[in-house]
Amino acid sequence: MKITLLVVGKTDKRYMQDAVDEYAKRLKHYVPFELEVIPDLKNSKNMTSEIQKINEGYLILNRDFGGKELHLFDEGGRMFTSRGFAAFLEKKMLSGIKELIFVIGGPYGFSKEVCEKANSKISLSKMTFSHQMARILCIEQIYRAFTILKGEPYHHD
Repeated sequence: MKITLLVVGKTDKRYMQDAVDEYAKRLKHYVPFELEVIPDLKNSKNMTSEIQKINEGYLILNRDFGGKELHLFDEGGRMFTSRGFAAFLEKKMLSGIKELIFVIGGPYGFSKEVCEKANSKISLSKMTFSHQMARILCIEQIYRAFTILKGEPYHHD
């Protein structure tokens, strides 16, 4: 199974990109992993939040989802413990899915169409994080899940 983290917009802080790169490098020891960046929308300052969500949604949904599952990181989603998220990933791996696609949307969240296409929504916390910080948290939790599944000493209860 492959895991893709699909994100809207680039990371403009080098130290945050370094953290993402570090966890992506670690994660590739366990599973094929790709970070895919959807470019920021042009002229988004001239768009309403709803139009921006629709346009970002079009870019998210403009890909082949055959044999893949789409999971959104969204504040209204299901909350997991790290062990619970590891169990979620293990179940997905055993189900025969070719690829899991996790998505971090733009600043206004997801369009209705993206939410309807998604298999689930996952919340990182009841708190709100910048999209750049959310990338680090997502990829670190995916990495942590694999260390839990392999019985490695990274995670402590």
